[in-house]
Amino acid sequence: MAITRPIEELTIAQVHAAFLGGEFTAEELVSDYLDRIERIDRSGPELNSLISVSGNALDEARRLDQKLAETSQLVGPLHGVPIVVKDQIETADLPTTFGSIASGDYQPAQDATAIAKLRAAGAIILGKTTLPDFATSWFSTSSRSGVTKNPYDLARDPGGSSSGTAAAVAANLSLVGVGEDTGGSIRLPASFCGLVGLRVTPGLISRAGMSSLVKPQDTAGPMARTVEDAVRLLDVMVGYDDGDDYTAAAVIAGHEEPYAAALQDATLSGKRIGILRQAFGDDSDPDGAKVKETIERALSDLREAGAELVDITIDNLDDQVGFTSLYTTRSQSDMDEFVGARPAVGIPSMRHLIETKQYHEKLDLLEAIVAGPEQPTDDPQYAQRLLAQTAFQRQVVGIMARNRLDAIAFPDAKLPAPTRVDIFADRWTCLTYPTNTVIASQLLFPAITIPAGQTDDGLPVGLEFMAVPYGERALLALVAASEATLQGRSSPDV
Repeated sequence: MAITRPIEELTIAQVHAAFLGGEFTAEELVSDYLDRIERIDRSGPELNSLISVSGNALDEARRLDQKLAETSQLVGPLHGVPIVVKDQIETADLPTTFGSIASGDYQPAQDATAIAKLRAAGAIILGKTTLPDFATSWFSTSSRSGVTKNPYDLARDPGGSSSGTAAAVAANLSLVGVGEDTGGSIRLPASFCGLVGLRVTPGLISRAGMSSLVKPQDTAGPMARTVEDAVRLLDVMVGYDDGDDYTAAAVIAGHEEPYAAALQDATLSGKRIGILRQAFGDDSDPDGAKVKETIERALSDLREAGAELVDITIDNLDDQVGFTSLYTTRSQSDMDEFVGARPAVGIPSMRHLIETKQYHEKLDLLEAIVAGPEQPTDDPQYAQRLLAQTAFQRQVVGIMARNRLDAIAFPDAKLPAPTRVDIFADRWTCLTYPTNTVIASQLLFPAITIPAGQTDDGLPVGLEFMAVPYGERALLALVAASEATLQGRSSPDV
């Protein structure tokens, strides 16, 4: 039996109310999502957002339905919630490809820690989503899956590297999704696809079982259509894990009270937001002007709702972001360590991919990584880069303290989603694309994007809010109030 109400834009709370009220079952919900994947992802507009679809999802849904029928209780906070997962995060019941044609049919022996937590909470893994090879691009270009389409404009890219998760959740092919963010790989595609995308302080969520890019910056995280749904995933995913010593951060942050509690009675009244206009688009560029206009409208709405907006400047911002980047210094070592621990993947090193030409032609970042040092200490400026990073952190924290800021805000990118024509014509490469998401990443700060609205030609624009490390609770309260004010998401017409 199919669900009688539309499944577009459903939330976790609505789904749980429907389960408990007998309106529909988890099996019916999963079945409708699978039908929608077939109609929209595999045929019709052919978004190409999923690499693989679970053959067990319906059986898992039936098991959960039986539990609910027997106990009248949900098994956990994500009971029956269909989730799509970026295919750089290991799953025991589905192949994990890392977006690479060279990974063969690699089948992990166990779930990544984050996946195990989601399943224990009752979530159903619906499928694995597309990404560029080993998450090395702002775009969807993958040797494994080709390109993924943006559901708001099929000629445009959904952004990377969590390309498929963004496209699938935006197009209502799943209730929620999981991405990964090193330099912006959750927030940029969320921005391009009208979603909420959360990057936490690195270490709050275990990375065990997730491929590396820059280990100190890497983090998995939720991608959803609402802040509340993103936080419901967050509350399940956070916590210490013996398999990832970076999760000492989760101990420092503490989790005695759910993050969801921070959303109650959230208000913009009295909140002070620093506006980083250095990160806005250039009026001389028509595309940049569209983003800027959309952001300015959103900021005006926030001000009217009670927020205090304070213009700020970060001295030498571009130079600091450039010098503290560790991709070409550290990534090769971190990536090689990951694949080296998994001989079944069949990829001895990133250099092997380049030498055998087993990578997508538009991955200039992967080429630059392999052209760099094999060990970070081989870079004579490695120590200076790390010292510069901590100085960068102190500078920005100082700006926030002096101005009594609750967060700093700016557009996730200076431009809207690019067209595939522009990507393949090299109008931009990964190394030249003007994304702002790297600011929070290289500061090791938490950040979240929410839909600010759309350009006049219907392209989503994300507004990013950045806070100090471990400042997730106050940040989430601020963005929940901002989301309620802006109501910037519109469902794509696919």
